[in-house]
This record gives sequence, structure tokens and C-alpha cells, in this order.
Amino acid sequence: MWEMQPRILRACKQLHTDCTPVWCMRQAGRYMPEYRSLRKSHSILEICKTPQLAAEVTLQPIKALNVDAAIIFADLLLPLEAMGLRIEFISGDGPHVYPPIRSPKDVAQLITRHVSDLDYVGESIKLVQEELDGRIPLIGFVGAPFTMASYMIEGGASRNYMATKILMWSEPETWKTLMEKLVDVLAGFASLQVSAGADIIQVFDSWVGNLAPTDYERYVLPYSKQLIRRIQDTSVPVIHFGTGNGSFLETFCKAGGEVIGLDWRVEIASSWNRAGRFVAIQGNLDPIALLAPLPELKSRVYNILNSVAGRTGHIFNLGHGIIPETPMNNVKAVVEMVHEYNWGFSE
Repeated sequence: MWEMQPRILRACKQLHTDCTPVWCMRQAGRYMPEYRSLRKSHSILEICKTPQLAAEVTLQPIKALNVDAAIIFADLLLPLEAMGLRIEFISGDGPHVYPPIRSPKDVAQLITRHVSDLDYVGESIKLVQEELDGRIPLIGFVGAPFTMASYMIEGGASRNYMATKILMWSEPETWKTLMEKLVDVLAGFASLQVSAGADIIQVFDSWVGNLAPTDYERYVLPYSKQLIRRIQDTSVPVIHFGTGNGSFLETFCKAGGEVIGLDWRVEIASSWNRAGRFVAIQGNLDPIALLAPLPELKSRVYNILNSVAGRTGHIFNLGHGIIPETPMNNVKAVVEMVHEYNWGFSE
């Protein structure tokens, strides 16, 4: 008889589950009609900062999709406001951060003592947990130090991360100070979420694939490792996710995490072998596959499941977030495919 602990928490510990657990990055958001309806009268930041609205959006896919975990509706960049910066979401152009951080003086002025300004995320978590009532886990999240630093320096997303790399290479002490400040704020934000009821924390390193392997090891790895260790001190598992990092996956894994999240650019079984037998793996369907005809989509889902061949510790997910054009029925179909797939679970 299976233990009562939820599937995803068992998978994080590489324990057997009755079927493969599944959830999707950005499972709450723009592809859902309910969310689009809400956005007609509320901005993204308004939803994030209104616990009742954030909880409502978080729960929308739980009711519709039968996924094995909820992830709190928030935004990666919210901690930057607590550090004294402004963030703005421009339709069709994504988030912008003001003013960009480009000098030692800019870094020195960043605030690290106002993490409590993010208490509204904790309140959202509490409301969601009241509704979930222990049925499935709730995932909280933070950005990884490099990804957050790049947003701060570039002022938003970038094609080549030129300003980030120039500061990193030419001002190593400034870079060190910036990364240390980010670790402090992000660790505090993760702790706030755990105290409010988050069962797992995912660390998103969305832009890490823009680095050369040697630059990751020298300028990023020490700080990601510090952040993950501090989150693990709160006694919840950490999912460490990066994109485009296949060329230095082994080094990326040195930063830690009970679970390593893979993007769709790598083959899951061989990547798991590279990551090592002491970690669980999350991933890694191409998000665009959700727009494919159902027979093709099913083939791709089964290729991933066949590849891991029943190895304990697999959490099925996308290799990045759901895009707005995704048909919700296809997401629901994937969840059903994963749950119904049987590779001979046994203890």
C-alpha cells in the first residue's frame, strides 16, 4: 500500500509512486480562459499583490487539470521591488526593471532588509493551502541569482546579455556584492514562502544558458549553491531548474537541489545519468509540443516516459513554461496520459 505522502514529495525523495507525478510550469496563466477574463480588469502586479486574486489564479488549473501540485501565482521579479527597484509589465514587450543596475554605486544602494514587503505572497500561500487542505503540495519559487542579476542589469530580457557579462567580467567585486545581496533577499523570500506553507521551492535560472561553462562555474555557481543550501535549511526540497545549460549540466548540478529540472533541449535519460543517481529529475516536454496534434503529443509524452523506464524520482513537466496559445484541453490530455501510463510500478 502506498504511503499517504503526496506523489511529488515522494518523487523528490526518489521514492516509489503509484504513477508519475505531473505539473506544468506556468500552469496558472494566460492560456486559461478564466485567467484571461480576470486580466481584463486587473494588471499582473495587481493580481500578484492581492492575495485573494493570486490564490484564485493559483487554484484555477488545480480544478481544471488534476495536476499533482499547485505553484503559487507570483512573479520572479517581485523581490526587486523590495530591493528598491521598480518593475513594469509592458504588453507585448515583457517586464522592465528601473533603473538598471550598472555601477558600484547602484549596487551599494540596493536594499536587503525589506523582504517583509513581500508578505502578500505569504498571504496568498496561506489562502491556497486552506483550499488545498493537504490534497496536493504547493510549490513556491524564487529566481536564481544570475537570472535576477541579469534582469537588474539589462533592465529586462536581452538577446545577448552584453551589459551583464561586461559588468561580471570588468567589475568582479561589484558583481560579488550584487550576487551576495541577491542571495540574502532570495533566501529570505524563500523562507517567507516556506513559513507561510510552501511545501517545495523551485529555483528558476531562466537565463543561465547564455553563459559559457567556465563563466557559470566562476561567477554563478558559488551563489546558486549558497542560495539552495539556505533554502534547504528550511527543510523543504528544492527543484533547481535551468534552461540551455546542457553543455555544463554536471557543473550546474553542483549547485544542489533534490530535483534537477531539465529543459527540452536535452535527452532526459542520458541527462539524468550525467546529473547523478542521487537526484530526482523534472521534465522535459517541449512546451510547443502542447500545440501538436494529439497523436504526436502522445508520442512525445510516451518517449519521455519510456526513456526514464520507471526510474524512481521522475516528475513529469515541460522544459519551460506553457505559452499563451496552448489549448487547455491538450494540457489536460498530457496530465491524463502521464497518470494513465503504466511502466510497472512496484515497491
